[in-house]
Amino acid sequence: MIKTEKDIAMNEKFLKLGKYKDQEGIFQGKVVQYKSYIPKKLNEPYEWSNKKINILLEEATRLLGELNAYSELIPDIDIFIKMHIIKEATESSRIEGTRTSIDEAILLEEDISPEKINDWVEVQNYINAMNFAISELNKIPISQRLIKYTHQTLLTGVRGDNKSPGEYRRIQNWIGASTIEYARFIPPCHTELNNLLYDLEEFWHNDSLEIPLLIKIALFHYQFETIHPFLDGNGRVGRLLITLQLIDKNFLSKPTLYLSDFFEKNRVSYYEMLSRVKIDDSFDDWVIFFLQGVKETSTKGKNTLKSIISLKEKTQTQIAALGGKKYPKAQCLLNYLFTKPIVDTAETSEVLECSYNSAASIINDFISYKILQEYSKKGRGRKFAFAEYLNLF
Repeated sequence: MIKTEKDIAMNEKFLKLGKYKDQEGIFQGKVVQYKSYIPKKLNEPYEWSNKKINILLEEATRLLGELNAYSELIPDIDIFIKMHIIKEATESSRIEGTRTSIDEAILLEEDISPEKINDWVEVQNYINAMNFAISELNKIPISQRLIKYTHQTLLTGVRGDNKSPGEYRRIQNWIGASTIEYARFIPPCHTELNNLLYDLEEFWHNDSLEIPLLIKIALFHYQFETIHPFLDGNGRVGRLLITLQLIDKNFLSKPTLYLSDFFEKNRVSYYEMLSRVKIDDSFDDWVIFFLQGVKETSTKGKNTLKSIISLKEKTQTQIAALGGKKYPKAQCLLNYLFTKPIVDTAETSEVLECSYNSAASIINDFISYKILQEYSKKGRGRKFAFAEYLNLF
């Protein structure tokens, strides 16, 4: 028989990684008894029993190193980083139910239809939160303070802005149902948060544990999602922290690993593996899943960077044929397209600091070389997409 978390909650005597605690609360005007789950504190050594972890750890670490080394060899890597962050933001938000596509995420707010604007703003907030967190790493270590600041950036001004942005919850939350009686999972009571989050922070900074970094991040992610410290945005903050932790420990020099892409494509397994830790009372299956994600995503990321470089070389050769006064402007536009691959003529005119007609002429040259193609028809506001580049993401 397949066990569920509710089955485990009823037979909890021998759990090593957590415990279920009887709780009582008033929800929708009635008294409800329920069991919340309190994970065991994490700041202690971890040993795995599944030998598959050894092989996967070696492969994932090697491939992540290759991705980072390749990114460091690329001239002007920052030109391409914006799209990596947009990709991560789009996929992480998609897991939570938003339906903004990567090309829509690039557009300005005025170009988004009213029914999609809330999803678009959430993706923009994720982009801002990632950029903010990376920049703050120079001043603030990964800590509760940085996590709260990042959460505030993520949720301010969107549908979750009534869910205490930047503040830990002060009430019980639950996952998987509209009422707590039918919840799939009930995180620890809010009164447990301070001790659990302090332990989590200590775990991250405790180098004496001698736990390999990728496994440490996997355990951290599970624990953060299990604690579920915020009223909203826990999944997005937790996934954002994975990239941040890799940068913090110099495994990545730039945010080139978008693991949310793997989690989105394996969404059912992602949630199932997080649940299996409590059901099997073991981290092993979750760690295997996480390492597999790093392995696959690192390979995909490296291949994407290779394709970007090939595309850049090809398009630079094409625009070199323009020669004369046009070439510097064309080179400038090409570099801009690698950061924002959808433009209109007015925007191009501003970027190139030239007249509208001159910008239109260069866009027509790019169309003739098949670098740009028409994206939308709105008279003078027509948009053009660097489709071959967009498709790489």
